[in-house]
Amino acid sequence: MSELFDISSLAVADTAPIHLKGPDGTHLYSNGKPIRIVLFSPGSPVFAEIEDRQVARATKRMQDNDGKLALVPIEQRDNEQAEDLAALTVDFENFDFPAAADKYGKEKFKALYLNRKLGFIKEQVLKALRDWGKFTQTSSVD
Repeated sequence: MSELFDISSLAVADTAPIHLKGPDGTHLYSNGKPIRIVLFSPGSPVFAEIEDRQVARATKRMQDNDGKLALVPIEQRDNEQAEDLAALTVDFENFDFPAAADKYGKEKFKALYLNRKLGFIKEQVLKALRDWGKFTQTSSVD
């Protein structure tokens, strides 16, 4: 009798580092070390909490608008998205963000995600969070 494949062997890790690229698409390094952001994966409990928070926000908006979709101002959308991404960020590796030197942890992460001139970083993080393959035990972090 053949042994069946253990599907649980494909479970993703709770976190993984994502190697950032510059706006020109080339990978970023500092002193030979990859510049990375460590993120919670789509399979993590933290990610599930953020999804719950997003659904609750959307539901409240619809309830407050008589069941119709509500247009949210860009500043509010940016702020909410930055809060969500900051909650999904574990750490910055091999780089600093001096513009937020007075902030730590989630507040520093949020400041980076709110910086429109560094929006290419936010876009990479959003893309990585939709790619379960970035969080496999054997995945490349590029």
